[in-house]
Amino acid sequence: MDLGQSIKSAFRGWTTRLAPEVEENLRSLTSASNEYGTDPFGLDVEYILSGIAPLVWMYKHYFRVEVTGIDDLPDGRLLLVANHSGQLPFDAAMIGIHLMLETRAPRIIRTMVDTWIPALPFVSTYLARCGQVVGTPENCRRLLAADEAILVFPEGMKGILKLYKDRYQLEQFGHGFMRLALDTDTPIVPIAVVGAEEQAPAIADLKSVARLFGLPALPITPTLLPFPLPAKYHLVFGEPMRFTGRPDDDDDELERKVRKVRSTIQTMLQQKLAERAHVFW
Repeated sequence: MDLGQSIKSAFRGWTTRLAPEVEENLRSLTSASNEYGTDPFGLDVEYILSGIAPLVWMYKHYFRVEVTGIDDLPDGRLLLVANHSGQLPFDAAMIGIHLMLETRAPRIIRTMVDTWIPALPFVSTYLARCGQVVGTPENCRRLLAADEAILVFPEGMKGILKLYKDRYQLEQFGHGFMRLALDTDTPIVPIAVVGAEEQAPAIADLKSVARLFGLPALPITPTLLPFPLPAKYHLVFGEPMRFTGRPDDDDDELERKVRKVRSTIQTMLQQKLAERAHVFW
């Protein structure tokens, strides 16, 4: 066995020790693989088993994720819509680990990533093998037609890069997720994430420096690094929301529906923040 295979086996063993149910869950969730061992979008069960051990540990012991709301997600296709924050997308990872490990009917969620992600070395392969997909409308429709669960962050990059002074104040939501829900008759499950705003609080954004490196932003945190602090995570799942209408309705009509989802998540955030005793425990 070469060094790469040894490392892979060690990480896989760590994953199964941290969460013994993960392998059984994953194998029950995945569809038929192609000759390369992946599904049509690149998801690889063996890769996930070897690669998610650090995230499982963070879920259980670092962020100590606490989940409230609906006990189980509905079967079939779903759009999971959440607020976004924290400089690095640990919020998406924690939602994914929860749904993979700790629900009655485990699911692998497909997080929609930006179109520039495939250009990143190593990171793009890791995300694809873990089932994440470039968020084009066609990819989304194909996944929903296969009864998958898709996680979207309608705030986009503005959400994840917001400054600490703007914490838990939602940016404007895009309309894309609502068009998709109407086009495919898919229920929307709102999710409020509390804790990610404090994991890497940005006190400034050096946009001019970021532009020199072709980056969307360059947030400055108290530690000068985006690596997260051990803020306690709270995930709040709301009841599924269904909307009627046409995906090509005018913008005003779509905005009315989008505002309802945004308002629901903002209310869930405020309620959980009022209940939270402390940022770190």
